[in-house]
Amino acid sequence: MSDIATTTDAELMEGPAFVRGQPLAPLPPPIKEGGAVGWMRKNLFSGVLNIALTIVCAALIVWIVPPLIKFLVIDAVWNGSGRADCLQQPGQPEIGACWAYVFDKISFFTYGFYPIGERWRVDVFFALLTIGVGWMAWLNAPRRDICMIYFFIVLPAASLILLLGWPPIGLPKVATTQWGGVLVTVVVASVGIVFSLPIGIVLALGRRSKMPAVRLFSVMFIEFVRGVPLITVLFMASVMLPLFVPDTWSPDKLLRALVGVSLFAAAYMAEVVRAGLQAIPKGQFEGAMAVGLGYWQTMRFIVLPQALKITIPNIVNTTIGLFKDTTLVFIVGIFDFLMTVEAGRGDPAWATPVTSTTGYAFAAIFYLVFCYGMSRYARFVEARLAAGDRR
Repeated sequence: MSDIATTTDAELMEGPAFVRGQPLAPLPPPIKEGGAVGWMRKNLFSGVLNIALTIVCAALIVWIVPPLIKFLVIDAVWNGSGRADCLQQPGQPEIGACWAYVFDKISFFTYGFYPIGERWRVDVFFALLTIGVGWMAWLNAPRRDICMIYFFIVLPAASLILLLGWPPIGLPKVATTQWGGVLVTVVVASVGIVFSLPIGIVLALGRRSKMPAVRLFSVMFIEFVRGVPLITVLFMASVMLPLFVPDTWSPDKLLRALVGVSLFAAAYMAEVVRAGLQAIPKGQFEGAMAVGLGYWQTMRFIVLPQALKITIPNIVNTTIGLFKDTTLVFIVGIFDFLMTVEAGRGDPAWATPVTSTTGYAFAAIFYLVFCYGMSRYARFVEARLAAGDRR
């Protein structure tokens, strides 16, 4: 008590002598916990199983990657005019990929049998499609309302006129049997992707409908299409459909393939969307009804945005699968990109032991670039939409 009584007001204001006025500077992380070493310790060598898997993966990379680079780049032939340039001569080192063959056939791989004098129309189509896709993919793009009109109305109409032709404006007609290569792959994939999602949404809503007829039709369509391979659907659309309609009503072969691919992808997309709808809490529906929203308003403004956000990975997975499945249209006689590669490798002017491997490697790179690009963009959109949940 005597010590407290003798303490002055000034000493009380100063506070205890052992309290530091300024905090210490933060210490750097331990050497083994930060930087590249810390990342490797955490992700590659965190346990016995992880260490074993890391060693196995490293061994596979060392076994596969160097020979692949050697074949595709180091020993590759980049210039040439014929098979002699890609044949190994006695005493010469081993020949790698024959990229000269790809450069010589790149027009055929891109346009197929499209008339040479009219291929500028395909180039304009690619440019218009690139503008539309870029505009749609740019989430902060100005005037997205105009973008929707351009992508869903102007672009399809302009594409039909350009690719099929219209004699009144000086564009001669080009039959779809002359289309091929990247052109066919892009057309089939674009039409399938654009139409499969809205049709899949309608089918998913129909399967959850309270109207028995609508629900029965949706269930039968989805289960039937998902129960058969895409080849069967393409055969039915290309071979069996003309048997039930007059010849004058029989649609174009490419159009039949487009319809078959779109409906096939829509059935799978319907199940993806239905999974997202089932993940929405019941309170979202009850809250929408409580504020007086009708069924379609609830779906448009409340439920579907959340369901599609949840199912972005599955939607992209289905889209990538559809893009790769376009190669199956060659079974019904349509020259897609892979079919042009298959046909090009049989050219006697480029018949070498490495021609086929080079053509398939080029096709693999083509599909890898497009599929990886779609997956990365979807990851970007998913991360952007998830930013709001972290706030």
